[in-house]
Amino acid sequence: MRVYCVQTDIVWENKEANHDRVSELLSSIEITPGSLVVLPEMFATGFSMNVDLVTDDSDNATANFLSDIASEYRVHVMAGLVSTDVDDKGKNQAVLINPDGTELLRYHKIHPFTFGEAQGYSAGSEVKVVELGNFVFAPFICYDLRFPEIFRTAAARGANLMAVIANWPVARIEHWVTLLKARAIENQCYMIGVNRVGDDPSLHHTGRSLVVAPSGDIVLDCGENEGIYFADIDVEVVTEIRQRLPFLVDTRKDFVKW
Repeated sequence: MRVYCVQTDIVWENKEANHDRVSELLSSIEITPGSLVVLPEMFATGFSMNVDLVTDDSDNATANFLSDIASEYRVHVMAGLVSTDVDDKGKNQAVLINPDGTELLRYHKIHPFTFGEAQGYSAGSEVKVVELGNFVFAPFICYDLRFPEIFRTAAARGANLMAVIANWPVARIEHWVTLLKARAIENQCYMIGVNRVGDDPSLHHTGRSLVVAPSGDIVLDCGENEGIYFADIDVEVVTEIRQRLPFLVDTRKDFVKW
């Protein structure tokens, strides 16, 4: 499977501008049908706490945009968007779209960031896995990356490909790289991490979107510039390493409770 990491410089709280930029990046290269295209967390607005403005509920503009590009390029698309939860809080979500434009899955971020996000956004409660081509896929969002138990839960449910979409700041970018490699090694799976570049009103972001192999080797490092980057991944690589070094067999099932 080919994976495209769309590493964007997000225009603050401007859905139309961000949709247009993603369209421009996708049109700049030839996209292979059947691939997986991954966009950052809240790619259409930036990591805004202005829930009323960034939510997609009123017109489904971002969901419809993602459906359109999935069907146009005949690819799966994973990206971040926001919907409204009870008590006027937002749900920071990752949506996965089929190549025919239909929605396959929505994941609600389990760990809202303690410093700010948790006050405006609710916490999800379910690890989700789904078949994606020859892979079993699990999506996660940003701060989730710091909590290995949910990734192990996904692996226990069969996931061998996981993705984390993010607005991860430069101050902790080495944590991002290290944790993506760790999640790949400990779960013997491919890890995709797609992060934004550029500035929001508070933070600077330097990308470093990655594709990491089950061995922990970096297959793709997108560096610090805006762009669309790709790598090819092979489910047989996962199968081989899990058979040769069957560490997951020794997982204590009584500790996997999520």
